[in-house]
Amino acid sequence: MSSRKSSKAKPLLAGQSAFVFDLPGLVAGVDEAGRGPLAGPVVAAAVILDDMHPIQGLNDSKKLSARQRDRLYDEIRAKALCCCVAQASVEEIDQLNILQATLLAMRRAVAGLRLKPAKVLVDGNRLPVLDVLAEAIVGGDALVPAISAASILAKVTRDRMCEELDLQYPQYGFATHKGYGTAAHLLALREHGACPWHRKTFAPVAQVLG
Repeated sequence: MSSRKSSKAKPLLAGQSAFVFDLPGLVAGVDEAGRGPLAGPVVAAAVILDDMHPIQGLNDSKKLSARQRDRLYDEIRAKALCCCVAQASVEEIDQLNILQATLLAMRRAVAGLRLKPAKVLVDGNRLPVLDVLAEAIVGGDALVPAISAASILAKVTRDRMCEELDLQYPQYGFATHKGYGTAAHLLALREHGACPWHRKTFAPVAQVLG
C-alpha cells in the first residue's frame, strides 16, 4: 500500500462524524508484539515507508524466520521515511491491563514519529486514542506493508529484549520462549518464583505469587 494516498471517501469508523475523508499525505502502519507473554513489556512500532525505496519480502512477522526478520529490520530502519518503537512497561501492564497498555505503547510509537502522518493504519480491531485519522485492519500485518514493517520492528525489538533478559535471569529461559507460557517457563516459575519482569496480574504468575 502506498504511503501517499489520494482523497476519497472511506466508511465511517466508530465515533467519527459524517463526511470524514482520507487526506492526501503520509500513512503510518502500527503493530505490537508481546501481548500474550507472562513477562516483559509490550512493544509497539509505527512506520512510514518510502514509496521511492520499496522493501521486498515484508509480511506478518510471525510468518518470517528469525533470520528474515533480522534482515528486514535493518532494511526497514535504513529505508523507511521514519519509524519509532515504543513500549509499555510491566508495571503499566499490571496497572492498566494488557489491552490498555498495548494501546498506550501504540500511541507512544505514533507520537514519536519524526514526520506526522495524515492517517494511521493499525493491525487488529482496536484503535489507540490519536490526534489523526486512524483505521483498524484485522490481519493488517499480512495485508499492509507499513503494518508488516511495524510488526517486524516490534517483534525483533522485543525478542532482543528477551535475549538480554535471559543473561540476567538465565534460570527462566527467556531467550528461548520469549516470555510466553511454555511448559518449560511454567516449570521455571514454579521452581524459582517470579522475577521483577514477570507480569504479576497474569494468572500463572499470580498463582506463583500466592
